[in-house]
Amino acid sequence: MKRQIVLDTETTGLNPRLGNRVIEIGCVELSNRKLTGNNFHRYINPERDSEEGALAVHGLTTEFLSDKPTFPQIVDEFLEFVRGAELVIHNAPFDMGFLNAEFERLGLSKLEVYVDGVIDTLVQAKELHPGKRNSLDALCDRYEVSNSHRKLHGALLDAELLADVFLAMSRGQNSFSIEINEEPSIVIVETIELDETDRDVLVQYADPHEQSEHGALLQDIGKASQGACIWQLGINNEN
Repeated sequence: MKRQIVLDTETTGLNPRLGNRVIEIGCVELSNRKLTGNNFHRYINPERDSEEGALAVHGLTTEFLSDKPTFPQIVDEFLEFVRGAELVIHNAPFDMGFLNAEFERLGLSKLEVYVDGVIDTLVQAKELHPGKRNSLDALCDRYEVSNSHRKLHGALLDAELLADVFLAMSRGQNSFSIEINEEPSIVIVETIELDETDRDVLVQYADPHEQSEHGALLQDIGKASQGACIWQLGINNEN
């Protein structure tokens, strides 16, 4: 069973080395690429104010966070939740940098020691969509994940959105599904007798431009499916 944790944080600012702290952690659990509903969400008292720019993004005021637990008070349950799982994070160096700074203050090893690797969905998105915007909002639009309820950034909400985006972005050829109706279809077959003149079959071959477009499409499918495009494999085997 493969266990993955889609993780997001909110912080008081952009740089942990300038004293900025983690103020919210949101985690969504996936088991064998399925949402389990077993999530982890904590607000954290950073014992300092948020920078003005950060506050405009997440809206978590010093007053709201004043009665929340501090990071040392939640670190054990956080580690218990993520231990041994593979983390999925959008722009992983940012969140990992902040969490590792919190761990360092407590004399703990880096988070990487406790988990089974980290997937950076921003890196994945840039490989799949070079030259395009790959923010979480842009990916939600691209993969038709509804984020209309997202007025401000929130760690759990963003983790839930990222989980849907990650599953859509990494499913490859699993996205080509065939729906089968429960009710059997009625097929009417009509027999037509052909004259001798009707037996000539006109074959329309693809022109070079169409062949190039088809090849590009197969390349895109190959990237999305991590090399498992059966049509592309068939072509490669013929050459």
